[in-house]
Amino acid sequence: MSSEREKEGLQSLGKKTEYRQDYAPEVLEAFENKHPDNDYWVRFNCPEFTSLCPITGQPDFAEIRISYIPDRRMVESKSLKLYLFSFRNHGDFHEDCVNKIMKDLIRLMDPKYIEVTGIFTPRGGISIYPYANYGRKGTKFEQMAEFRMMNHDLK
Repeated sequence: MSSEREKEGLQSLGKKTEYRQDYAPEVLEAFENKHPDNDYWVRFNCPEFTSLCPITGQPDFAEIRISYIPDRRMVESKSLKLYLFSFRNHGDFHEDCVNKIMKDLIRLMDPKYIEVTGIFTPRGGISIYPYANYGRKGTKFEQMAEFRMMNHDLK
């Protein structure tokens, strides 16, 4: 296990967990996808996401859902957990959190397709559910992103 971890260049897996006190995209780590020729979904749910309102400093709570179709690299789950936890003391609007998460994961992995949804609990009697997605330009995944954006919340 340790030699596999070292071979992949992973730093967090198998070590004592150190939590960051503010937004820390540098903790994200990736490893090689062993099935880059297959199109398949990877989904993460973080039901205990927290951040701070940038105006009031009040805590915001959400479930963050991340789904992606990997290409050559995949996000390592412990580093993703540490990254999401780094928002705990960070002040950003819900929409900004969702877009930052998506863009940081795109920079890390360059996935074929990715979508991130935030299901934030109500504050002041209103819920906010931001959704962002991306499909690689010039591929069928760009068309998929357009389709899913136009149809993501139809009931």
